[in-house]
Amino acid sequence: MTNIANAIDRLREERRDAQNQVQKLGEAISVLEKLTRGAGATGHAGTPHRAKRVLSAAGRRRISLAQKARWAKIRQIKKAA
Repeated sequence: MTNIANAIDRLREERRDAQNQVQKLGEAISVLEKLTRGAGATGHAGTPHRAKRVLSAAGRRRISLAQKARWAKIRQIKKAA
């Protein structure tokens, strides 16, 4: 019986050591997460995500017209050459 009791005591000690190690790892992770959040990192686990930007139809139209004007200008330059 004493062998079993000794084994149980040893297992409890190992469990306590493992729990302490897990707690230390958790603290280390927490510190590193605080450091990365402060540096402006995005997209990592635990950091808040930005809201998706929405472009209005009028904004898309302005961008489209501006790009078409750029293409037209390039075509004119190519024709002149």
